[in-house]
Amino acid sequence: MKAFKAYDIRGVYGKDFTKEDVYRIGFFLPKIVKTDKILIGRDVRVSSPEIFESLAKGITDAGVDVCNLGLSTTPLVYWATARFGFDASVMITASHNPASHNGLKVSGKNASPIGYDDGLNQVEKLVLDGTVEPVENKGRIIDYNVADQYMDFMRQYVPDISNLKVSMDCSNGMSALFIKKLLGDKVQYICDELDGTFPNHEGNPLMAENREMLRKHVLENKSDIGVIYDGDADRVMFLDENGDFVSPDLMIAVLCHYFLEEKGLKGKVYQDIRTSKAVGEYVAKFGSEMVMWRVGRAYAAKKLREVDGIFGGELAGHYYFRDFYYSDSGILASLLILRIVSRMKGQGISVSQLISKVNKYKNSGEINYEINEKQKAMDMVVEHFRAQAEPDAFYDFDGYRMEYPDWWLNIRPSNTEPYLRFLCEAKSDELLESIRTQVEDVIAKLS
Repeated sequence: MKAFKAYDIRGVYGKDFTKEDVYRIGFFLPKIVKTDKILIGRDVRVSSPEIFESLAKGITDAGVDVCNLGLSTTPLVYWATARFGFDASVMITASHNPASHNGLKVSGKNASPIGYDDGLNQVEKLVLDGTVEPVENKGRIIDYNVADQYMDFMRQYVPDISNLKVSMDCSNGMSALFIKKLLGDKVQYICDELDGTFPNHEGNPLMAENREMLRKHVLENKSDIGVIYDGDADRVMFLDENGDFVSPDLMIAVLCHYFLEEKGLKGKVYQDIRTSKAVGEYVAKFGSEMVMWRVGRAYAAKKLREVDGIFGGELAGHYYFRDFYYSDSGILASLLILRIVSRMKGQGISVSQLISKVNKYKNSGEINYEINEKQKAMDMVVEHFRAQAEPDAFYDFDGYRMEYPDWWLNIRPSNTEPYLRFLCEAKSDELLESIRTQVEDVIAKLS
């Protein structure tokens, strides 16, 4: 099925998957996750209630109970899964995708991600070929409201930001369910009404056009920082006081000031293979070790747990925390970043000045090339640069990352789209442009 992806089930609802597909997913999922109850939350998209109804009917027809969280952020589902000992949960969301999309994020025991290789492949096979035979003793749908307990957990991280001006864009998504209760009138909100049609802009803060409202608000309000969440609140991104976008991977370094400096913790920090070299260099100043692994929650959360890391993050704006069951939370990340920014302002350091202390490289941003022969193209790029000089470091677990003294690159195939993704950093604009041009010349030979 087209909707089954590497990390989750997602696509245009009614086209890539239907309510009949969702029913079958619900019916066969318990067979794979082996449990007698499944926790379900959902976002505010127009199609989410219908998907919940079909999913719940499938699960209960298999004789398994549904614990219904109702409207929820994805991080709340992760937290509740681990906190209350569920062996499986589902969040109904398409995250940052357009309003016509929807999907299912599946987690297992301790909120561990269940991706295609961990069981969704088996669910897909049963959805396509399995026989549905509803049991006589059907499961129940049980309302499961744990929002108050969740808020109690989150309140321990609420900072004193009385010295800050903050502009915050909820993207009409699920962050508005909780962030206003946590921060109240300490910040100025935009797009803070829950609306699954996303009337102001799509819930994807990686796209510049979706940050434009926030950028204008930061400048007009003379804010110290801008904060923007994606549709299901598992990601967050930031603008500095000038309205300039802060690359999300750099905020991994900023979080060191809480975990490694203020709290004095010792341990490993996680980054994905696309993360700026500057982040690892900054983390090293605090005496901690950086661990690098593949892109995506299905890999990141597991790796952080495997190495018992303190925290970590990804270029896409996901931030993972050991104290959040090794899962990602946009709201928790934003509370910690605001705490740090408030402290820095007290020392006369603005967000842009803080980021300038971290970022020592020129960055190309992620560039996408549509090409069929992805592996051949990646191999040709590696061979091209190896012919000039052997890299100081070479990684091959998610595409390739090559590191040289003054520059590095990552080239990797998309897991969900027909693209080859390329990213490069260098110590000068001239060197950056040279590397980018050489890569494009190599790839052009296959176009």
